[in-house]
Amino acid sequence: MSRYAIGIQLKNRRDHLRITQSEVADLAGISINTLYKIERGQANPTLESLEKLTSVLGLELTLQLKSLEA
Repeated sequence: MSRYAIGIQLKNRRDHLRITQSEVADLAGISINTLYKIERGQANPTLESLEKLTSVLGLELTLQLKSLEA
């Protein structure tokens, strides 16, 4: 999943819950500037940041690995 798609999903969930970026950032322990950039696909979020954000937003974070071999 691209960073843009991740940002859209996080923003859509936050909007659905009707909470502000400031509230989410505070609850997740990240800066509002970081959240702003993640939601707009301007930053590559760390796994730690994604775990915090998905926890606050009530989302499940899953990781899928694929082999590069044919």
